[in-house]
Amino acid sequence: MPDFRRCALITRFADPRVAESAALIARHLSSRGLEALVSEDERDRLTGVEARFLSESALVEEADLFIAIGGDGTLLYAAGLVAERGIPLLGVNRGRLGFLTDVMPEDMLSSVDAAIAGQCLRDERPLLRAEISSATGPTVSGLALNDVVLQKRQSGHLIDFETWIDGRFVNSHGGDGLVVASATGSTAYALSCGGPIVDPALEVVVVTPICPHTLSDRPIVVSARSVIEIRIIDRPDSSAEVACDGRSLAPLNPSESLVIRTAGARITLLHPEGYDYYRLLRSKLNWGRRSFDAPR
Repeated sequence: MPDFRRCALITRFADPRVAESAALIARHLSSRGLEALVSEDERDRLTGVEARFLSESALVEEADLFIAIGGDGTLLYAAGLVAERGIPLLGVNRGRLGFLTDVMPEDMLSSVDAAIAGQCLRDERPLLRAEISSATGPTVSGLALNDVVLQKRQSGHLIDFETWIDGRFVNSHGGDGLVVASATGSTAYALSCGGPIVDPALEVVVVTPICPHTLSDRPIVVSARSVIEIRIIDRPDSSAEVACDGRSLAPLNPSESLVIRTAGARITLLHPEGYDYYRLLRSKLNWGRRSFDAPR
């Protein structure tokens, strides 16, 4: 049985629904003799709740369990805090789709109890590491659970770039950018760009162009052991930026290269008993409904 004594609540308390759920969980933890930890930035929004307010760095140092309350963006933010720390994550869905935050509000207290009792399914997901390097400056790196995205910085301009995989040239591209997604991130930005849905148990990476200028420029799936390199082609108005899970990492200039590989560390997600990935897909994507079942 895991020894969860201090649980960090990660959320955006400005949303009244989210704040209400966080307050309920904090009170429930207190009734169980456990301690709720909350970011110091949220002190004014979470009143009347027995919790200890700490800096984000202190949360990571003291928490045994992270509970993300909100949407997938909230869980990705929490994942960025615990990356390489080995702290498990439980996601309570108070957002929209919720591919990662799969605990519904009506089940959140029982799911917290299950996590504390060691009755949740532990699901280890790999992280991606992005590194921007140049011949003249220091290397900038970041981690991502979902995806690393190369995107244009100027509206109305294409960016031209090349992709290399394991040192072998793959293609030259013109478009709005490129999404390099883990299997976990295949249902996020990559999916909206026409990429495939990948079972998260597969050790693969999805490389998906964003609005490619050439229709033959299609998504590809490569081994998670592959090393993907992206180079900007030096043309007028060549201006690109790299983001990890939606957080800006750094600009990418023609003299630099972006290298993406699977990181050694993993994130541990906790799922309630009976978790079924395909049932989750059916729920979020409205699969399995016959045409005559649709509302008139």
